[in-house]
Amino acid sequence: LQVVKEHFKDLSYVHFEGENSILQQLIVYTESKDDKDLLMKEVKNDHRRQAETKIQAAVGFRHVIDLLSSEKKLIVGHNCFLDIAQIYSKFIGPLPLAAEELASSVNKYFPHIIDTKILLNANHILQQRIKKSKTSLSSAFALLCPHLALSNINTGLPSHSYLSVEVEVDDLRSCNWNSGAKHEAGYDAFMTGCIFAQACSHLGIDFKIQLPSENLAYNERLQKQINLLYLSWTNGDVIDLSTGKKVTESLGSNILKKQYPKIVFENIVLLWGFPSGLKAREIRECITKVFGPTSVTSVYHLDETAVFVQFMKAEMVSDFLLLKEKLEKSDGPISVLHPLAKLLEGGSTHAASYETYKEICGSSISKHLFADQAEVFGIRWKTKLVESKAALDGEENGSLGKENSTMRTAAKAAHKTKHGVVDNLRDNSLCDQIIHSIYAAEDSQLRTTN
Repeated sequence: LQVVKEHFKDLSYVHFEGENSILQQLIVYTESKDDKDLLMKEVKNDHRRQAETKIQAAVGFRHVIDLLSSEKKLIVGHNCFLDIAQIYSKFIGPLPLAAEELASSVNKYFPHIIDTKILLNANHILQQRIKKSKTSLSSAFALLCPHLALSNINTGLPSHSYLSVEVEVDDLRSCNWNSGAKHEAGYDAFMTGCIFAQACSHLGIDFKIQLPSENLAYNERLQKQINLLYLSWTNGDVIDLSTGKKVTESLGSNILKKQYPKIVFENIVLLWGFPSGLKAREIRECITKVFGPTSVTSVYHLDETAVFVQFMKAEMVSDFLLLKEKLEKSDGPISVLHPLAKLLEGGSTHAASYETYKEICGSSISKHLFADQAEVFGIRWKTKLVESKAALDGEENGSLGKENSTMRTAAKAAHKTKHGVVDNLRDNSLCDQIIHSIYAAEDSQLRTTN
């Protein structure tokens, strides 16, 4: 190649991908410099087109996301806040720290989103139709689309009523793939679409007379539910993507609000690494035998390796962590017979406050199971103690007491110097000491108040 460039000005080296992506290398003769320049320009443009083709092929599903965004299509999901967050993180950018920020940003890309779970719970017509039954995806599908749902579980219905969603999958998953099973992404999307279509029918929306140019997102029968998503179905927390603010009014989840208590993060203990197969009920029983029958308000499973235990009071968090640490350090019979022994069996049970959960999940490395995530994060301790609220209040009161004492001392010193102010001003060190103590006390008190 170097020889051609140096000694043969009328020859040019070009290369390109031929059939089956095989590299083709050629030496081309050109009669003039203009011909050579034209040839090299064509080769350069061809290389650019090949590179763009490769990039477009690699982008893949991103084209679908961009098209949905540019066309401002109505996006339909079921309890889909996490789905939207996943799409945002993979195709738009890093997730904002606050849900309100995420909501506002999502709305710029997808201005029309409707959640069928919101729709089913908020509309009284649909509530009457489902008779206040469960609104999980499979339950709603069975209630609103019974023929499609029943045909998938071998009910003897005619074969034409059976419907499966054909989805291309990679070789690693093909052996376990069932295109007509719930929790498979393709079939879940199909069920969500069926629920939405059936719900629209019950609301009086006729797709036969709906013009293609009409945007369903602006239909007056759906307006009250557009852009509302559940942040937490358990607590009934709803966020409005249009405003980025949480919605205070009830949307049909009062029953769940009574069944499940409000989540209070400072009352939560994170447990992981406990014996496999230990259920939430058993974990609750172990703890309530020690702290009382009403001490635990809820136990949530993150996965089979970890749970959140929410206590009635915040101080119980520090009490539990301290007791766990003491039991693990003790080898006596009390630790073996203790009600928490079942929870600590195996010696791999870890415990910490909710703050530790946020730290571990903030890692850039992600694992399927929380126990694995914690190990990758570098957790080596078994119990991370936290100070009780009472202790913190005591420290605060002690600090205030010291400040008040300092102020009283300063006031006395100032009072003593009142009658001899001229003489005392000569003593700059004493004056500076009094002023410094007063300002220090006031500054410390302001910091405590703020």
